[in-house]
Amino acid sequence: MSSSHGSDEGASDDGIESSLMEARRRHRRQNTQIEYHVLSHCEKHLEKKPRLQPSSFQRHVSHVLANDEVTALLKEKRKWEMPAVDIPKSKWVGTGEKIQGAPDDPFVDVKGKLRDHWQNTLSDNLDSRLRFFSLCNSYRDIMHCNKKPFYLKGSKVDSSTMDAYIMHALNHVHRTRHVVIKNDAKLRNDANTDILDDNSYRDQGFTRPKVLFLLPLKSIARRVVKRLIQLSPLTQKDTAMGLFKKEFDDSDDEEETENSSKPADFNLLFAGDVEDHFLFGIKYTKKSVKLYSNFYASDIIVASPLALKLKIDGGEDIKKKGHAKENDSDFLSSIEIVVVDHADVISMQNWSHLHAVLEQLNQLPSKEHVANVMRIRPWYLDQHARYYRQTIILSSYLTPEMNALFSRSCLNYEGKVKLVTEFTGVFPKIQFDIRQVYERFDASSVGESDDARFDYFCTTVYPKIQASDEGGVLLFVSSYYEYIRMSNFLKSQDASFCRIGEATSQPDISRARLWFFEGQKKILLYSERSHFFHRYKIRGGHHLIVYSLPGRKDFYPELVNMLGESENPKCNVLFSPLDILKLERIVGTSSARRLVSSDKSMFVFC
Repeated sequence: MSSSHGSDEGASDDGIESSLMEARRRHRRQNTQIEYHVLSHCEKHLEKKPRLQPSSFQRHVSHVLANDEVTALLKEKRKWEMPAVDIPKSKWVGTGEKIQGAPDDPFVDVKGKLRDHWQNTLSDNLDSRLRFFSLCNSYRDIMHCNKKPFYLKGSKVDSSTMDAYIMHALNHVHRTRHVVIKNDAKLRNDANTDILDDNSYRDQGFTRPKVLFLLPLKSIARRVVKRLIQLSPLTQKDTAMGLFKKEFDDSDDEEETENSSKPADFNLLFAGDVEDHFLFGIKYTKKSVKLYSNFYASDIIVASPLALKLKIDGGEDIKKKGHAKENDSDFLSSIEIVVVDHADVISMQNWSHLHAVLEQLNQLPSKEHVANVMRIRPWYLDQHARYYRQTIILSSYLTPEMNALFSRSCLNYEGKVKLVTEFTGVFPKIQFDIRQVYERFDASSVGESDDARFDYFCTTVYPKIQASDEGGVLLFVSSYYEYIRMSNFLKSQDASFCRIGEATSQPDISRARLWFFEGQKKILLYSERSHFFHRYKIRGGHHLIVYSLPGRKDFYPELVNMLGESENPKCNVLFSPLDILKLERIVGTSSARRLVSSDKSMFVFC
């Protein structure tokens, strides 16, 4: 792919601007003479050969959006449904043209070597992978937020999904490379060819990288890269593997560690390297795959949101050189497939980093990185690349932030597909009988819900805590903002309390747990992120107050079960109709609908 992105050094800003302006002028002149077709590069041969069905790749990248199509795309409301095979009580809901189901030959769009290698490598587990591969191969934006991750004993399901998106990414990279190499050969054989006479030569983006994997932890990145190499039909795979094994640990990250005090899923998730700062490129050649390649010479970028955000902001250069460098994120300008895997874990880190990274994708580059601007695809020149980018978001549960990201940042012209699931709830996991009182407060909008929740607690819940002589109040909050706000409130009331949050030091944590257990402090303020990263079993609790429901449904029975040593356990849960996503995972979808629509505001579960 040397001719496509032959230089890693950029030209001046004025140079790329003049080049792009000239390319756009020629593109506009050409549009007045030529009607673009999905198979425009085959039109010359229509009289000799029957029209072939285009591959999903050809159809997707060859279509050129008109401005009126973009306007219509932003207003797209049409929806369809289809059952989600092998996912209980679930269905796919989508926009755009309805998917007609998996083709008879799911590998019809896959090049020969990839096809043969996958059929040999995945012979025993092919069907489970092909269902999600076919969905990915539709090039639609996808949000699958009921994926059973490997650490929740869903290793086979998780591996099938991971294999499917890796196969899709590899197929996209190989097809892109095949088109460029084929056109390079044509141009070498006929140096007088006018590129603008044939759209098939417009086969590139501004830069080479086409796929971006965004992952939360090094241990998860290691799983993905190992599988990426295993699914690559290449004779040379060991380049830079030594450095990769050194930096990403070569231990088996799916073996549960011996730690009986922690739940099994915690041990599996945090068994490997939990570093959340990594960023490197992967380059494919005819015979090899190379890790740690220059970003502008790479086909795939693997990164954590944190590391990529620092790279975009110049933070990496501050760490290495002591001063910030100008923004160098042009290698993100031509990303065509983004996979955000384990988005639920990312949400426990810093969601704003992910949002910032997606906002930076498909921007016009600040410098020129291609050998021939006239070979850039028309939709890059039209600044429509974000409408062609496919974003795949995978998570074990859905949050309002994920919904907002999918709605605002995922604008693929092919449409969107989202998994919708009916939940049964987690009450059977509660190990003893306890009266759980759910109290609903009103909130008219998302912007008002935080204040409405806080006012309800201050006026209705806290006075009862003050009036009671009983201690052992475990006060659980789901967000850092709520943790800080509640901590400040309790301080203002001179309340007897201690706290455990994500930033609390280990000595302070030990001290708080001891004070709470011995009754020296009446209230223990406890955050969801702290529970996620440590999974403490808090002792000494008699009254659980869930200020805001946890995002992870399994945390709820864990919290309730902490009251098992109390002779008189009590549990109160605050919620509003806007908490429906969390609520349905805990009490069940049907019960959640009843709770948010009932005329009553108090509900009891035993």
